[in-house]
Amino acid sequence: MAEDLHIIQGSKEEQYQALIPQIKGLLTGENNLVANLANMAAALKEQFGWFWVGFYLVDQNELVLGPFQGPVACTRIQKGRGVCGTSWTQEKTLIVPDVEKFPGHIACSSLSKSEIVVPLINEGQIWGVLDVDSSEYNQFNETDQLYLEQIVALLND
Repeated sequence: MAEDLHIIQGSKEEQYQALIPQIKGLLTGENNLVANLANMAAALKEQFGWFWVGFYLVDQNELVLGPFQGPVACTRIQKGRGVCGTSWTQEKTLIVPDVEKFPGHIACSSLSKSEIVVPLINEGQIWGVLDVDSSEYNQFNETDQLYLEQIVALLND
């Protein structure tokens, strides 16, 4: 189990490529879901400096706040509401360049300007989402989608 995180500079792709083996190291040998989600959120926030990084976990017909890094957040999100609930319903990653233009956006913080939400899927079932917010507009793109989808897939190993 790795206990140090080495922050690297470089392109977004280079940062992800350096971070993925470190996240694998954090997860290796640890079976506790909360510990793994907490370390993953911390590693992503430390590397990229995003405003908020965390997980919402499916609990019946709602997403309930799980481990996160950043300011306090909404505790429960109904299926189909906001970016997180929509990602869950549509079963796909959503990239939102300007959250104020997203219909039904739930504003946990007015400082959040853009967002990416990646569903957590195991054996065809969504059991949660990774939610990442930035205080800058247009922060996320297909590179983030590609690598964040790879990172959350590590939770199924």
